[in-house]
Amino acid sequence: MDRTYDVVVVGGGAAGLSGAVALARSRRSVLVVDAGQPRNAPADGVHNYLGREGTPPGELAAAGRAELTGYGGEFLAGRVETAARDGDGFRLTLDGGVELRARRLLVTTGLVDELPDVPGLAQRWGRDVLHCPYCHGWEMRDRRIGVLATSPMSLHQASLWRQLSAQVMLLTHETPEPDAAGAEQLAARGIAVVPGRVAGLEVTGDTLTGVRLASGETVALDAVVVAPRFTARGGVLETLGIKPVDVEMAGHVVGSQIPAGPDGATSVPGVWVAGNVADVRAQVISSAAAGLMAGAAINADLVAEETRHAVEAYREEVRTRSSEAG
Repeated sequence: MDRTYDVVVVGGGAAGLSGAVALARSRRSVLVVDAGQPRNAPADGVHNYLGREGTPPGELAAAGRAELTGYGGEFLAGRVETAARDGDGFRLTLDGGVELRARRLLVTTGLVDELPDVPGLAQRWGRDVLHCPYCHGWEMRDRRIGVLATSPMSLHQASLWRQLSAQVMLLTHETPEPDAAGAEQLAARGIAVVPGRVAGLEVTGDTLTGVRLASGETVALDAVVVAPRFTARGGVLETLGIKPVDVEMAGHVVGSQIPAGPDGATSVPGVWVAGNVADVRAQVISSAAAGLMAGAAINADLVAEETRHAVEAYREEVRTRSSEAG
């Protein structure tokens, strides 16, 4: 496996596969290395992806891998541990000690959803413990929805979910109760406020039935909405000196992402990013679009480099011919 590719893509989700397919279609040698930990694995289906509505995440990824290999690209299950500059390219070390070389890198490692510390949330994440009304709202329409308050953004979150159900309540948990303006907004929309810390979930069989407060009281619910902290999976990038930055919404830090230009170019020449590692707000379809843009930018960069080398070789050939003729 100690070989050089035009591009190694680190991460095999929508962004990585989309970028890789664009590069393979441009006849680039491209390898996707994926650790097999997709963020959306618990979800039943992908939503808001035009033409792919409801497709299971694993099925969408498998289709992308098939497209990649159909164009001559390669896929490798594994984890890239480190990356380092190696001449005019990069050398990657994978788990198990395998080393690869790439002229360019596209990193699409996504993010980690760090959930509030409430027992049971992680086990039901992506099923009936949710965060995004655009990803899961339609499926929970008209159901009993409890928004677990963790920041000032929770009021906004409750208002968004109220668009989908008349049975929305705000669980204050460990945050102060809303101020007068916030309380008025909630009352106007018919959103009940439930004070008290949430101690855990109530589950019957395999069905969420509500939450249990520290007081012992139970609140009947069909879904719990949370606001995770979105933390970029930037370990590989940090080995190249590329650091994540905080992301703020309404003055509140909600996570981190890797800073990059519109086409995904980072501060390190030859390294691009796409998807959730560079945009905590990106959904699957926008991650795929970002991957395509990054792939096109990488190909253009390689073409420019190859053109420079071709011109240099051409000029040298012309000089040699002129010298021999003289």
